[in-house]
Amino acid sequence: MHPIFKAYIDSLEPSFQKLLKMTPVTVSSLPKEMPLSGIYLFSESDTHLYVGRTNTLRKRLQNHSRPSSGHNSATFAFRLTREFTGITQASYVKEGSRAHLEKHPSFGPVFIKQKLRVREMHVRYVSEPDPMRQALLEMYASVSLSTPHNDFDNY
Repeated sequence: MHPIFKAYIDSLEPSFQKLLKMTPVTVSSLPKEMPLSGIYLFSESDTHLYVGRTNTLRKRLQNHSRPSSGHNSATFAFRLTREFTGITQASYVKEGSRAHLEKHPSFGPVFIKQKLRVREMHVRYVSEPDPMRQALLEMYASVSLSTPHNDFDNY
């Protein structure tokens, strides 16, 4: 393994442990002081569901769960809605597109409920300002915790 890449990989475990040891909060009870950038983990009970990364931590967490957030900002809730409704295939035409589904009578109301669900989930986060470490830490946490709603696919 290239020594520079190995140094990145070797530096991830302490941040991962810090993430897991954080006392969880909810989006509706975020503390006043929190890091600007880093990775975050959504969980229900002891089940870890989704890991994300951002340079605007507070805003990103709120966007995941704000009732007015659209499919591009409440991506985790959108994934949960796809799973709940069984509409899991992406469509690249107007009919069935993400924007179309958001307004669909059998999808839109469920999407709103899933955003509220995300708002009440446990969330943990850890500061990580370096973009390379942030990306690697997101993947490291997702793989280590087997989060079912991360797929790292290209769309």
